Amino acid sequence: MYKNHEGFSDPTAGKAISNAMREYREKQKAIYRRRSEIKGRKKVYVISQFSGNIPENVRKAQAYGRYVIRKRCIPVTSHPLYPQMLDMAADGTETAEARELGTMFGLALLAVCDEAWCFTSGLPEDAISEGMKTELEEARRLGIPIKMIKGEDIWKERQ
Repeated sequence: MYKNHEGFSDPTAGKAISNAMREYREKQKAIYRRRSEIKGRKKVYVISQFSGNIPENVRKAQAYGRYVIRKRCIPVTSHPLYPQMLDMAADGTETAEARELGTMFGLALLAVCDEAWCFTSGLPEDAISEGMKTELEEARRLGIPIKMIKGEDIWKERQ
């Protein structure tokens, strides 16, 4: 039984506090359930073209990441991330060392993923970039399942 500051029983305040605490605990349980559900999702490594038209390819990589989220998975898109923090040449292009380091970081992330999804955007098989080929080879070497997805299929699905 709840007692007020003078030591007398106060059932009304006690009931209100009890109800507030029960509501708080229920909300906390819902938050923990949601966190557990998200942590249990598959991690999907996104393989897509970066070289060439970089601004357009970054935009596509972001769209591919959103697609992975809509499929209730966690996207891992390293190729638009690492060039932002690695050394670039004075003309804005990647240095060979920065490219190699970014590739190694990406492959390290690939190793902890459950699947690799390769977004081809309608590219013929021989038009897949060297970076994409490296990631596909590493996924195969690690035994990570690979899913090939045409970018156009994503745009159709959204309409």
